[in-house]
Amino acid sequence: MAYVLSHREELFRLVLEHLQLTLLALGFALVFGIGLTLLLWRFPRLQQVSVYLLSVLYAVPSFALFALLIPLTGLGQTTTVIVLTLYAQYILVRSFLSGLTEIDPALLEAGRGMGMTEGQLLVTVQLPLAVPALFAGIKLAATSIIAMATIGATINAGGLGTLLFDGLRTASLTKLIWGIGLTVSLSGLFSLLIDFLEDLATPKQSSLSEKEN
Repeated sequence: MAYVLSHREELFRLVLEHLQLTLLALGFALVFGIGLTLLLWRFPRLQQVSVYLLSVLYAVPSFALFALLIPLTGLGQTTTVIVLTLYAQYILVRSFLSGLTEIDPALLEAGRGMGMTEGQLLVTVQLPLAVPALFAGIKLAATSIIAMATIGATINAGGLGTLLFDGLRTASLTKLIWGIGLTVSLSGLFSLLIDFLEDLATPKQSSLSEKEN
């Protein structure tokens, strides 16, 4: 506790920087992930090859992507947010597609029999029933972004990675413990928040399912 009391302003600043990196990356990742998922949902033949390409991108070491982007976007938060956004695409798109495509075909046929268009089926049947898969993907993406954002400290992006790498450089166990602890705590808070949002969405899912039945 003595370390926290004497460095509370620095720790607060690092947590805010890490939170900023996470929210920016997750926000952009969701926008692009949802857009790409809807595109692939519209063109099913592209799904397999697209998910494979995203998995290849996900397997590329983060430092390699940093090295590729730094000449274009420089050091700092911009490059880190871009890398985190790219990595999250595989997690989000795979989860979103899984949730949308693994719906009971009988429900879709019943909707079509009622005269629903594909867009209406997506909004009233597929999305509500895909709630668990959608939120599972968002939770995994968020926790992955929080963990990987620590690497951004190596290119002056700030965040809790600064504390971790400084602890490694100076062999400070206190800094390492607080860096890891704060990162894990932030990840846990995001998980709880996403679980809460899923609980809010679940009743809607249930009511819509009963309506279709």
